[in-house]
Amino acid sequence: MTARPRRFRRAAREEAERLEEPVREAAALARKLGLDPYPVNYWIVDHDEMNELIAYGGFQTRYPHWRWGMTYDRQKKQDQFGMGKAFEIVNNDDPSHAFLQESNSLADQKAVITHVEAHADFFHNNEWFSRFSGDGDLDAAAMLERHAETIERYIDDPDVDREDVERFVDAVTCLEDTIDQHWPLSVDRGGERTRPEDLRDRLEEMDVSETVRGEVFDDEWLDELAESEAAAADLDRPRTDVLGFLREHGTVYDEEDGEAVEMEAWQKDILDLLRREAYYFAPQKMTKTMNEGWAAFWESMMMGEERFAGTDEFLTYADHQARVLGSPGMNPYKLGKELWEYVENTANRREVADKLLRVEGITWRNFHDAVDFERVQSLLEPPEAIDAIRSDTLDDLAALPDDDPRVDWETLDRALSDPDAVDVDRYPWKVLTYEGLAERHFSLVKPQNRGFIRRIRRSELEQLSRYMFDDTKYESVEAAIDDVDKTAGWDRMAEIRESHNDVTFVDAFLSAEFVEANDYFTYEYTRSTGDFRVASTDPEDVKKKLLLQFTNFGKPTIAVFDDNFENRGEILLGHRYNGIMLDLEEARDVLERVHELWGRPVNLMTIRKEYDDHEVEVARRRNREPEPNEVGVRIRYDGDAFEEHDLDPELEARIEAADVDYDTKPDEWLS
Repeated sequence: MTARPRRFRRAAREEAERLEEPVREAAALARKLGLDPYPVNYWIVDHDEMNELIAYGGFQTRYPHWRWGMTYDRQKKQDQFGMGKAFEIVNNDDPSHAFLQESNSLADQKAVITHVEAHADFFHNNEWFSRFSGDGDLDAAAMLERHAETIERYIDDPDVDREDVERFVDAVTCLEDTIDQHWPLSVDRGGERTRPEDLRDRLEEMDVSETVRGEVFDDEWLDELAESEAAAADLDRPRTDVLGFLREHGTVYDEEDGEAVEMEAWQKDILDLLRREAYYFAPQKMTKTMNEGWAAFWESMMMGEERFAGTDEFLTYADHQARVLGSPGMNPYKLGKELWEYVENTANRREVADKLLRVEGITWRNFHDAVDFERVQSLLEPPEAIDAIRSDTLDDLAALPDDDPRVDWETLDRALSDPDAVDVDRYPWKVLTYEGLAERHFSLVKPQNRGFIRRIRRSELEQLSRYMFDDTKYESVEAAIDDVDKTAGWDRMAEIRESHNDVTFVDAFLSAEFVEANDYFTYEYTRSTGDFRVASTDPEDVKKKLLLQFTNFGKPTIAVFDDNFENRGEILLGHRYNGIMLDLEEARDVLERVHELWGRPVNLMTIRKEYDDHEVEVARRRNREPEPNEVGVRIRYDGDAFEEHDLDPELEARIEAADVDYDTKPDEWLS
């Protein structure tokens, strides 16, 4: 624990000393639970410093820009008027750095610390974060500080106009999400794509067999890749990394000469730096629901179920977590935590069902009639020696077979020989292993999950049985349950945590059972009545709207379709239309920024919905929604004025995406 170095306040030092034990024990508990976090450095800050860190995206130093001040002012007002208090910040770095507000209660500090340990585990193990960290030598704080120093040098350079630098930074940051977020494996530390010649070298290093090279990575494929990378975008190969494309092909408009000229060195440098930052922050946006849900899940496990919150702290903790999880709208903490719990429950249920289907006389056809679910529930309960650990029950734990994998025998021996060395009453988890804790917290025995096994569908049982050859392995239900792997749920969660992002997570695990059990629904703005109404409880509708929100960070997907539109050197951008209209006023603002990085006229293709007033009135009287007329438009900006043109039908067909028909904005997609 460390007080913020720039201001060694006495209160901060005292708070750091008070939290030394919780920090140490939370890290130890996280590892007992199977987490593998980056080491975390904790810093104590006051509320003003916390607001500064929030404004800077979790870091102490960023490049000069007006938006940091705007964010700071908004957060300060939220704090001041009780509209939202920041309890913690942790960044993706190795080691991670977490900032604790010195005015927080001990209950809140413990909750933050356990939450942070889970975030640090996610940063360390999720593949999307590792893909964007370049060669694995992650030092984000140093990178961002170097970027800040570089941009400050350009601002102070007497040969560079300060306003030009600030305007250029504005233009680039406006486009910071227009990167190719699905090209992470080939991104190096500069944010540049791996070139074909580099890929050839990597294939040699990987010792790929001639068979695989001949089938997949042959010279023709590599040559085509080289050609596509060198070529400009065209209608058949639109480029989704708009920022990267502008870096490769963009120019700037020279007002004195009245023409587009090559970017200056400082402009290319700034664009590279800010694009690199966009790639660094992309995984946080791509995994927001997964990451916050993961942290909320393990925080709850540690603070509540393992009683890391003391008796006098628990009610405060429970109240604050309930408020976080109960926040309205699309709540990533709530949705993420519930999805992780569902993953845990379904993996555990599958493990139990797999064992029961191997009992003589139990098949997928008679499962629901043949199984005594109350008996199964009782058999799954952890033994008293594991469940109720206190200093006066350690002898019961010691009486288990000396090869029992659930017991941390070394710690137990120390606790028995020297009770003062291990505070088992405060930290009972110390004498258990990962296997022991998994049994102690097996999800299907928790009151809220009773009945979950019974709800398994016959189709899932049939699928389990399809390739089951030893289907008479157990003579009794007792023998089958005794063989259940209690780590199945946590092991499955760890596997998913490694490879998924929000889009794949929701697509894979937001099932009909989940939607129905948690009462999710969609709602829409109805043009005929002028208000919002529930639109659907259908699981596929809920999933579709969520996927729309998570795809491309929940923002419109824009790609470069042509860099010589109509043979005039103009850039042609296309909005991947999926039924959701662009905010055309904002789109025009963005086109002005693109023009600054292109130096010549810019065009944007999109589709606009138009409603006939008479049709709206008829729909209102008939209590239905009017059908919009979808019109393709091309907006052109030449640096002075905007023009709007009809869009060629062939181009309109090229920008149409999936058949999605929801007339709502991203923050209105889910209740």
